Amino acid sequence: MFTYLDPSVRKRLIEQGRLKRIDLDGRELDADAPPPVGGHAINILGPIPLPIRLGELETTLTWYACVRSTELSKVEELAQELREHGGQRLFSMLVSSMAVNSVLICGQPESAQSPLIRVHSSCLTGDVFGSQRCECGPQLASALARINAEPGGGMLVYMAGHEGRGIGLWAKAATYLLQDAGEDTYEANRSLGLPADSRDFTDAGALIRHFIGSRPIRLLTNNPKKVVDLTSMGIADITPVKHVSGVGAFNRRYLEAKRDWGHQLTDRDLD
Repeated sequence: MFTYLDPSVRKRLIEQGRLKRIDLDGRELDADAPPPVGGHAINILGPIPLPIRLGELETTLTWYACVRSTELSKVEELAQELREHGGQRLFSMLVSSMAVNSVLICGQPESAQSPLIRVHSSCLTGDVFGSQRCECGPQLASALARINAEPGGGMLVYMAGHEGRGIGLWAKAATYLLQDAGEDTYEANRSLGLPADSRDFTDAGALIRHFIGSRPIRLLTNNPKKVVDLTSMGIADITPVKHVSGVGAFNRRYLEAKRDWGHQLTDRDLD
C-alpha cells in the first residue's frame, strides 16, 4: 500500500530514516509532527537505488521522491475517505493531486568542493516522447552524463510541476498550435493570458540546501533567471555552466526566442 493509504508503512519509513521532512532552508523537521501551520515543508522519500540506462549512460543513481506537505495533506484526506468508504475512483484523484519532484544523486556530492547540479523542468514531450521541438530530452541525458562523469558527483533536481515553463501540458499543447501559426514560445504564452515563465524554484532551492548545504555549486543552465531565483533562496555562491545540447532544425527558432529572452546562447551555440 502507498504510505498515505497505510499509516503503519509511513511510521516504519520514518523510523528507518527513509521518510523525512525539511523546511525551506533545507533543515530537517520532525516528520512525525504536523507540518508547520501556514509554513512550507517538503517530504523526502528515499534513498532508493535506481539503475538507469539513458542513451549511452548506464549507471546506478540514488533517487529521492519529494512532495510539498500542503499537497500531501490533501492526498491524505482523500486516502482517509478511501480507507473508510472504499471506491476505486479515488485512486485517480490521489495520483493527480500531487506534483512529486525528484532528486537524483550521482556519487558523493555532499563531499565535493563545488558539486555539479542541474535543475531540470519536466517536459513530457521532450523527456519521454523524444520531441525535437525543444532541447529538453537531450539536455536531461547530457546533464546526467556530465554529472556522472564528475569525480565528486553531483545531483539533478527534476521539477515535476514545470511543464511548459509552469503552464501545464494542456496549455503547452495550445501554445504549440499558436507557435505553428507564427508566434514564438513566449508570445504564445502571453496570447493565452499566461506568464512567459511561471516556474517556482522554491522547492529546488530547499532541496539543494538540504543535500549540499551552504557550499558553492556549479549549475548547468543557460538561464540567468534560474540563477537569480536560486540565489534568492539563499544559495549564495552559484557558478553557471553553459549547457547546450540537442540543437536542430526543428527547435532552432525556439532556441532563438530563448536567446532573445535572455538565455546565455550565442549564434555559435545555435549553429
